[in-house]
Amino acid sequence: MNKPRLTYFDFAGSRGEECRIALHLAGVDFDDVRVKTADWPALKSTMPFGALPVLELPGKAALAHSNAILVLIGRQHGLHPGDAFEAARHESLMCAVEELRHTITPTLRITDPEQKRAAREALATGELATWGRHVEMQLAGGQGPFVGGATLQVADIKLYMVVRWLTSGTLDHVPTSVLDHCPKLLGVYRAVGEHAGVKAWMSLSAH
Repeated sequence: MNKPRLTYFDFAGSRGEECRIALHLAGVDFDDVRVKTADWPALKSTMPFGALPVLELPGKAALAHSNAILVLIGRQHGLHPGDAFEAARHESLMCAVEELRHTITPTLRITDPEQKRAAREALATGELATWGRHVEMQLAGGQGPFVGGATLQVADIKLYMVVRWLTSGTLDHVPTSVLDHCPKLLGVYRAVGEHAGVKAWMSLSAH
């Protein structure tokens, strides 16, 4: 291996996609390894913690977990705050995204249509609404358009990915307006989506 390798499932979402975007914005030439669902059981035991994404750098041990990967990329390429407290503030938002994903995941496994509807509707009016209010409070007072001001950083990418998911309509029974009470968060989402580097990656991923 003579260049970084990022391994994730073969779709343009969630934890892997945010790491791909970060590497692209950092200008890193990397191997974008996309695992088919059918191939995952055979690979699972070979991955740290049995999960994806995983980043491999020449001469280094494999690194797991999206937040760790994002912070490393951010520190190495100017996409994460240099100030220790400001960096921790950004990382707290990243942790909040992971907590939310873990809250949503059980509803993805529900097969009964009525049980799924009830669980998703409760999620939308409960945990999702509360999560949005908490994040909005963390963004209060900021100058925007990004978490840290004028410059896009890895925390912004992570927020972008989860907001895109929640407002896309792909989660049945979660209305696309679920975060309409969070104007600052939606402002971060729009600013990331309009960033030239992010748009360039999305264009590449579409082909």
